[in-house]
Amino acid sequence: MRTAGLTMNDVWAHRLLRERGVETYRLEGVVAELGVMVESLDLKHRGAEENYRPYLHMTGELRSVTPAEVLPFGISQVTYSPGQGERVDAFYEFDDQQLVVLAGKGYFTTGFTVPEQVTGIEWELPATADMLVLAPSEVQTEGDVPVVFTQVHGIGGLEIDLESSGYDLAGYFADQSQNGVPRAEAVVDARGLKSRSDAINPLFTEDELGLDTEVTQVVAAPVPEAAPVADGMNARLREIEAEIAAEREQYQTERASTEGTTENLYQERVAAPLHRAEEQQVPSASPVPTREARRDLNLDPDLEAEEETRRREVEPVPSLDERKLQVARRAADLDFGVDDEQSLGS
Repeated sequence: MRTAGLTMNDVWAHRLLRERGVETYRLEGVVAELGVMVESLDLKHRGAEENYRPYLHMTGELRSVTPAEVLPFGISQVTYSPGQGERVDAFYEFDDQQLVVLAGKGYFTTGFTVPEQVTGIEWELPATADMLVLAPSEVQTEGDVPVVFTQVHGIGGLEIDLESSGYDLAGYFADQSQNGVPRAEAVVDARGLKSRSDAINPLFTEDELGLDTEVTQVVAAPVPEAAPVADGMNARLREIEAEIAAEREQYQTERASTEGTTENLYQERVAAPLHRAEEQQVPSASPVPTREARRDLNLDPDLEAEEETRRREVEPVPSLDERKLQVARRAADLDFGVDDEQSLGS
């Protein structure tokens, strides 16, 4: 008898195992034959430790489980509807004789491919499974049949070969030994090494190859003058220097006209009297005689004039050159940075 099956991971299977008083039959390690609808078949290779031995990777869907012996209640096969069965992964190993056959059919050529006629059909694969059979109810009613739950061992990695499955898949491969291109040549072609159809232009001409081997002194050709380029660069540099000088002069002029800056103090208290003294050909008085006077810019002009008069009476009048030297030194003392500028302008 054939009956529809359920997987062991179904919720009803766990409930049946917990229920008491329910007639069930549990069978483990049942030898069975799986009906698998093959969907894809790919040619793969092992690792370097196995010398890249080829094998086939098959994927499909479980459609039936046929036990070697009849199950309780006369069940001979458990079937699954399309889309209801578990996913199956199987690995087909070639033996040495089959590998010889594959090599003779052009295994090492580019045209060697997996045959298409082995997909889209149902395969029968050996396996073992655990089964749980639920007996029908004691009350005989129409349509009441036993329920079977199955769990296939290693369904995600079945190992099969010619001996276990009975399938000689090497015979399904087409002979490509005369049609395919050796894989080594195909790799070279893929790298783009194509023969040239036109003449190759030599690196040296025939005249150059026929030159005498005597070493001749090579006179270096005169280096062309780069005067126009140099003149242009020099002109551009002069323009840049002029622009920088103009900007510096404008900046100093603005600083000199800004009240409280070092330049403004120098212009009013040092430069202006010095210019007047040069024009009159008489020594000019130094408006800022001491560092104490520089720190106090708000001194009374009458007191400063009176102090300068007393100094003149005691000290001899310096010459014009000495006065210029003093003015230059005092101008240098006026440059005490941004912080001093702020204090002077306050």
